Amino acid sequence: MEKNLKQKKSAVIKIALFGPESTGKTTLAKQLAAHYETAWVPEFARDYLQQKWNGGNQTCDIIDILPIAYGQVKLENERLAVANKYLFCDTNILVTKVYSEVYYNFCEPILDAAAKEHEYDLFFLTDIDVPWEKDDIRDKAEGRESVFKIFKKSLVDNKKPFIKLTGNKELRLKMAIAILEDLSIAKSLGFSSTDFVQIYNHGIAIANIQKQLEFLKTGISKTVLISPASIDNGILKLSDADLKDKADLFTSKKQSLTLLKFVPASGAATRMFKFLITFIEEYKLETESINAYINRKKDSDLSLFIIAMNKFPFFELIDQKLRTELVDFDSLENDCKNYYFIKELLSSTEFNYANKPKAILPFHKYKNTIATPVQEHLYECAYYGTSNDKSQLHFTISEEHQSQFEEIVGLVKNDVQEKFNTNINVSYSYQNKSTDSIAVDLNNEVLRDRNGTLVFRPGGHGSLIQNLNDLYADIIFVKNIDNVIHNHSDRIALYKNALAGILLELQQQIFTYLHLIESKELTEKEIEEICSFMSLQLNIKVALSSLPLSEKLQYLKTMLNKPIRVCGMVQNEGEPGGGPFWVLDKNGIVSLQIVESSQVDLNNEDQKYILNTSTHFNPVDLVCGVKNYQNEKFNLVQFVDTNAGFIVEKNTFGKNIKSYELPGLWNGAMANWISIFVEVPLVTFNPVKTVNDLLKPGHQISK
Repeated sequence: MEKNLKQKKSAVIKIALFGPESTGKTTLAKQLAAHYETAWVPEFARDYLQQKWNGGNQTCDIIDILPIAYGQVKLENERLAVANKYLFCDTNILVTKVYSEVYYNFCEPILDAAAKEHEYDLFFLTDIDVPWEKDDIRDKAEGRESVFKIFKKSLVDNKKPFIKLTGNKELRLKMAIAILEDLSIAKSLGFSSTDFVQIYNHGIAIANIQKQLEFLKTGISKTVLISPASIDNGILKLSDADLKDKADLFTSKKQSLTLLKFVPASGAATRMFKFLITFIEEYKLETESINAYINRKKDSDLSLFIIAMNKFPFFELIDQKLRTELVDFDSLENDCKNYYFIKELLSSTEFNYANKPKAILPFHKYKNTIATPVQEHLYECAYYGTSNDKSQLHFTISEEHQSQFEEIVGLVKNDVQEKFNTNINVSYSYQNKSTDSIAVDLNNEVLRDRNGTLVFRPGGHGSLIQNLNDLYADIIFVKNIDNVIHNHSDRIALYKNALAGILLELQQQIFTYLHLIESKELTEKEIEEICSFMSLQLNIKVALSSLPLSEKLQYLKTMLNKPIRVCGMVQNEGEPGGGPFWVLDKNGIVSLQIVESSQVDLNNEDQKYILNTSTHFNPVDLVCGVKNYQNEKFNLVQFVDTNAGFIVEKNTFGKNIKSYELPGLWNGAMANWISIFVEVPLVTFNPVKTVNDLLKPGHQISK
């Protein structure tokens, strides 16, 4: 036998099956080779040791290790010459190295070096979740778990790209084929095997990476605006009587419904304090007065903050802390007091407000307590989101902050439950890493960190459609974490109930029509009635005159069998952001959408004019129906328009980078829902974009 451990190079993709004995490696190698019509490499040791056993019941000894290794490499090199695109190796000399170390506590240096040097495009680590099968040359079933850990550690220690396969042989084959198809795409995109494994373990589909890279390279088409939505042109305005009727409808039916309030709450408060962060970074107390800084920077935000400092709900907390730290605090000049106050508020070792979630910051000061948005949403949920003495509140959060949320909930939950005679279930979820996006530099080269690994960034607000998709309820109320006050609870609840009543009324009619469509016994008059309903009530443009009956029915069913959202819209008073518009998609279909300014071609004067003539702002409240006419939950991911995403530029590691951000939760993520826009009063709109927003009347509470 040729004593050579050198591995031949080739463009063929080599896959190594790796794991303890009796874990299905041979079966899978044969299956994959048959599927891809290519060669596979059997285990040389099996025939070698079987002959030794047959010749005198002798088992493997340390002197057999190198001959086995030589034979395995020779077999692999021979099969490589006849392989078609893929070569599947039942085993390899890294397995031989592991067994040598496990059984003899020794590995020949030549084998050790060769095993580390040999390269495979991917290792499939076969799990021990299959039955152990006895034969002449296998050891024993006991201790499989510890041996498996040794095999896995060997892959990690030797920095080999691997993915674990579990399940029965059918599941493993299906999983392996899917992985190999993705590996092939990754290779075509220029990714290494190590990159591919990182992407796979991050949970991101390689097809999504491919699409992200294409968006980053070619850009995302801008949304084409037709006109702003306005009252009686896409936006419904209710009379007081209608408002009460819709609210009463919901109240009369809600005991038979499962209700849930969904609150995106993972966002950090950094932007709230941006002007204060800049002040601390740039201001020099020793050389300049704060007033001079304000004049030099034209920083009216800082001026307002300082003038109204004692009105913030956190003022006394920080003021008292400073007085304990600075014994001569009262004798300090005002500039010093104000500077130290802001520094304390931002200090990472003290209050650290800019790096905490908005949800847990002091927002409102009452007579006997200071309330955070978490507490306020708990109160609001119980107020209008209770059915059968039960309330459900769901926060999307960052995992590392969950204990802080739970602590706040624990402080007030019993009091709220007692006050509203309800049992509140508070649940949490995290943004799924599978929705992250790959980062590139400004030349569209993938970004890597100091260790050479790929850099991913969170996919943005639109990622939360996955979290919403995992929830189960008949009606889901959606509201941002910072848009909450304690005043005007009755009026806010009235509008929430009215939006839910509109949803129920429309949903009932839609379900009736869908059952009728499914019966396929519609008259032309009934089809006309459905089309009129879609146009007048749902703002869906319908043109069916030239279609045969079967296609008409299929079209109507497709357009009606969708999740529904009823959105509360306030009049635009100059707040930054998007609004409701009639838009034209690439298929020539006109629909109502929420559009952010970043989605619009601002170099086009006509588009810019339409954007600037918008009368209403982004929705402040959404009420969602996520079940179909057969009481099955929709897969909300199927209704996302990925072309409505964003390309964002950030600075990471001191470099300017780009990444793709998913369509916003109520922009492209809900683009293909049935959307109803309803005007609601400004009292329902109290966002906190900067800390100074806490000075607005809706947040200045005196009780």
